[in-house]
Amino acid sequence: MNKFLGYILSPLFYICFGLSLVIFHPIQWFCYRVLGYKAHKTSVDTLNFFLTYCDLLLGSSVTFVNEQQLPTDRPIIFVANHQSMYDIPALIWFLRKFHVKFISKIELTKGIPSISYNLKYGGGANINRKDSKQAVSELIKLGRRMKENNWSAMIFAEGTRAKDGQMKAFQVGGIATLLKVVPNALIVPVAIENSWKLVQYGMYPLSVGEKLRWTVLPPLNIADKNPEQIVLEAENAIRVKLNQVKPV
Repeated sequence: MNKFLGYILSPLFYICFGLSLVIFHPIQWFCYRVLGYKAHKTSVDTLNFFLTYCDLLLGSSVTFVNEQQLPTDRPIIFVANHQSMYDIPALIWFLRKFHVKFISKIELTKGIPSISYNLKYGGGANINRKDSKQAVSELIKLGRRMKENNWSAMIFAEGTRAKDGQMKAFQVGGIATLLKVVPNALIVPVAIENSWKLVQYGMYPLSVGEKLRWTVLPPLNIADKNPEQIVLEAENAIRVKLNQVKPV
């Protein structure tokens, strides 16, 4: 029944999702070129509000839990697991006051309405995975922008999507590089649940009736810890939330 309903509801979802991207592309362009960063960010936030709640058209629920009192006058490195492309709109919308910037593949800066434009001009890091020097350079530039503007960054530390929802080991490199530039950054894990189920049958049909959930976990105490320890602690915190603790 789930898959059958997906055949019916997925076209409606894709129409609304796609229209949002197309409509907001010229809005983004105008805001960025004419009105500046603040207006551009507002347009991106509003776009991601609509993208997030497109999930309701699939009969899915959207729950974002943030019980943490996080500062807005200090850079934050949010560290999350990654399950699908549908992880991202809710993170942008619900964490909008933290000016969260993403680390993306440079290939995504072309060809996708709204998304490519924001990746190119929104202040994140667009890396070439085949060029380690370029990737490190982009991360350093992102770290400097975070430091200068009190922006935050979102790192999907697995390095790729967990298509079955089972977490992969977190990688240290990106977080270690940012911490060298922004050593006072707060490290905050975010646990993402069930977005992989939306695409469990592939891009079509999408699954319906899923309980999508994002949970901001308590900040880590990173005093006197090296990047490897910090990343492992973030990974373990998310594993506990997802009931995916590795056997000893």
